[in-house]
Amino acid sequence: MNGWLSRGKPMRRAILLLSLCWAIAPAVTSAGGGNPVTAASALDSAAAGRFARLALDCVQREYPNKIAQVMQSDADAKPPRALTPAFYGCYDWHSSVHGHWLLVRLVKLFPDADFAAPAREALAMSLTEQNIRAEVEYLRGPGRVSFERPYGLAWLLQLAREIKTWDDPQAREWARALAPLEVESAQRFAAWLPKLNYPIRSGEHSQTAFAFGLLQDWAVASGDVGIARLLDDRARSYYLADRDCPLAYEPSGEDFLSPCLAEADFMRRMLPPARFAEWLSDFLPRIPSDGRGDWLAPGIVTDRSDPKLAHIDGLNLSRAWMLEGIASGLPPDDRRRASLEAAARAHAATSLPAVTGEHYEGGHWLGTFAVYLASRAYIGD
Repeated sequence: MNGWLSRGKPMRRAILLLSLCWAIAPAVTSAGGGNPVTAASALDSAAAGRFARLALDCVQREYPNKIAQVMQSDADAKPPRALTPAFYGCYDWHSSVHGHWLLVRLVKLFPDADFAAPAREALAMSLTEQNIRAEVEYLRGPGRVSFERPYGLAWLLQLAREIKTWDDPQAREWARALAPLEVESAQRFAAWLPKLNYPIRSGEHSQTAFAFGLLQDWAVASGDVGIARLLDDRARSYYLADRDCPLAYEPSGEDFLSPCLAEADFMRRMLPPARFAEWLSDFLPRIPSDGRGDWLAPGIVTDRSDPKLAHIDGLNLSRAWMLEGIASGLPPDDRRRASLEAAARAHAATSLPAVTGEHYEGGHWLGTFAVYLASRAYIGD
């Protein structure tokens, strides 16, 4: 196995026998010993209700809407609800997909909350067999081979994972309905990854490292041997030899994902703790070991009504969960954990309070990033 290791449940051990390599991280704890870090403990029922309302306000809200499609003729000029009837709200397709993920995640965690019934109703309206058939047909249309690849498709698989790991009768119906689109999305990754010679290191939707993290978590939960093999190969060929990532160059002005931290957060899924610790020393050699968090400053948001400038709030939230994820992948006695967790707390404190829905430019998607962070979805809690 060349030093690569798998940890996890019986299904994952079976996949290990096929030389697949991933890691399921333990829960993140603070430097003080045993208590969840501030960001990870922020999701109480009141916060969950606030974030649920953001998704409920948009999953069936058709306009404003940003459609990204290749048109073949006038016949393609249709309203969003006709083009993609399951995921037409929340301004764009990928935000609609992960808005549905948000609702599933929160109802699982807070089944008796006031928002649970309207969330179930919204999910039932979207996740029908008829709607999903139309979604698959849309993806298979001419000129759409790269549609929502990799970001939106990775979130679709994360939605499928969240539903399939929910022991609930209604969720089982939704899983069956969603299955054809889940299969289509996975097949698109399977066709694309062998042809992708180089990683995509952007700070926005095209980035491969973040999508690979979501895809890896789905592959583990689904037992998809083929996708896991592909990710193992891509991790080795893209990232294993990387050194001294230029974190000081981040962020770019419209980033919502950190290229450096996302890569490290993916690799902690793929390497055992001791090997990951070695790799991280070469990849991000300037992480301090004294427990201070000021080594990585949160991004500054100058205008939350601007849809691109508001990306920096998303960057702070995603950095927070990536920093916690990286810490969780290190050995318990690694002295860098405290500094990683301190930086995570600072980033979360900067942007979690800003996820209010005051501006639809951020409100239609930032709730997902807040829930992904605060519910510790990034480590499988």
